[in-house]
Amino acid sequence: MNNEGVDTRRLALLCELSRLGTMRAVADSLHLTTSTVSQQIAALSKEVGRSLVEADGRGVRLTPAGRRLVEHGTRILEAVEAAQSDLDVGAEPSGTVRVAGYFTAIRDFLLPLLARLSTEHPRVRLLVREHEPAEALELLAADEVDLALTYDYNLAPAPVDRSMTAEPLWTARWGLAVPESLDVPAGDSAEVFSRCAGLDWIVNSRNTADETVIRTLSSMAGFTPRLSHQADSLDLVQHMIAAGLGVGMLPAGRTALPGVRFVPLNDPPVVLRAYAVARYGRFQWPPLALVRGLLLART
Repeated sequence: MNNEGVDTRRLALLCELSRLGTMRAVADSLHLTTSTVSQQIAALSKEVGRSLVEADGRGVRLTPAGRRLVEHGTRILEAVEAAQSDLDVGAEPSGTVRVAGYFTAIRDFLLPLLARLSTEHPRVRLLVREHEPAEALELLAADEVDLALTYDYNLAPAPVDRSMTAEPLWTARWGLAVPESLDVPAGDSAEVFSRCAGLDWIVNSRNTADETVIRTLSSMAGFTPRLSHQADSLDLVQHMIAAGLGVGMLPAGRTALPGVRFVPLNDPPVVLRAYAVARYGRFQWPPLALVRGLLLART
């Protein structure tokens, strides 16, 4: 076989010859001349370095090499057709979408899509991994996942690599959770933080974005925060605050536990911004475009 490989169009002609039996039948089926079919199969024989047809009375038949090539060719052509269909933006989505995302995005936005996918798009499957943004982006860069669900804050922006595309999904206001007994009146963010200058702070154990926000607002309030505790679970952060370990940022819409009070953060506000991130050009892949669209529809 030469270094240029096999022309799949010629391979298709050989498979049709195996199916239909004569050069004339292949020519009629594909609206070609018999001479063209004969020339293309001769060219295919040259490509593979084997005689693929032999004379059989007034017609031809496949040689053993020709029959073996048809066996391989059928599978090859099926794979090519499946790939073209998979990449066709107008085709019914089909495939496995590998997703890495943070806990809240998976629980509140991705998992509710499963029932709809199973009924309306049963050929699309999700593989889900729970990771913080930096971890998810590393997996995306290594092509180990197709979609990363990430977030940053307006006060701690996290630009993505130029090889990736980030689509905004939703935003959420965050506030400061404090022990209920602590006198922290509402005000602008720097004023709220100044009331907590001498306290311990609880930050995320797997992401430094909220730490950056806390340091920024603390600097505006004129102090350096004492970052004493780390927790990945937002529920655990609340329990730690209720136990008197310190204060921490949490989504403003959460229900406060007994002993915990939420203080709004305004001027500047603290806003979490969620994104769907894929490698450049991958959002055109139908299964991934479908999942992205469904996520956007939930925001």
